[in-house]
Amino acid sequence: MWDFEHGTAGADFDISYTVPSACAAALKTGTADIGIIPAAAYAQIPDLVILPGVGIAARRPVRSILVVSKVPLSEIRSVALDSSSMTSVALTKVLFERWLGSGRTFHSMEPNVETMLASHDACLVIGDTALRVERAPYHTFDLAEEWIRFTGKPFVFAFWAVRRQALENTALDLPAIFQGSCEHGLKTENVTRIAREWAPKIGISEDDVRQYLTENIHYRLDAGCLEGLQLFYRYAEEVGVLPTAPPLQFLEADKLVNT
Repeated sequence: MWDFEHGTAGADFDISYTVPSACAAALKTGTADIGIIPAAAYAQIPDLVILPGVGIAARRPVRSILVVSKVPLSEIRSVALDSSSMTSVALTKVLFERWLGSGRTFHSMEPNVETMLASHDACLVIGDTALRVERAPYHTFDLAEEWIRFTGKPFVFAFWAVRRQALENTALDLPAIFQGSCEHGLKTENVTRIAREWAPKIGISEDDVRQYLTENIHYRLDAGCLEGLQLFYRYAEEVGVLPTAPPLQFLEADKLVNT
């Protein structure tokens, strides 16, 4: 979002902020034209086009998507799921069904670790809540790390998507705008500024924020990420978590490209 908040790109857009699942809902209802959506939403919302080249992915432990458990993995029977997530919920179910053992029960809850674990063996938490978890008292499982361990592929959590109908009403070079914003935000001096601003808001150190942004998150929708994304869609369909995902369709310059 760097150029939208600190540059001139924001002048061309009406910007609002919410959790990823609500971004997807806004695209589905047509109350938003562009949103950074959970990867799972692409399989559930028709007529979306992906802005290429930039997203939220992981090629190593991601730190912000965790299953936190009171008991060892083999003893988990019930899992509370962060209600603000779609892709992480689907990934949790895929991992359990394919590799970690089926038969668990899942329940959606507001993301509070103590409350979730009061009535469940384990819980899925994402984002700031996960980054603040004190891991020592618990068994913790980083879902990106688990996915990579089983598949050898990166995992894509989210990407920018635009409603196809909205493309008829804009002459903006959307790929260039969003890719440029990401590039500018990743400049060393800008990451430092972000870390200084957000560390006290999240409740972790500036070094932790900087490491998270530069080492744990991978921002490129490259070939490896697209392979991992398509594998996720296949597995999610096989275990009944998601419907069949449409072919990946990208907006490149002024044309649509299928993958």
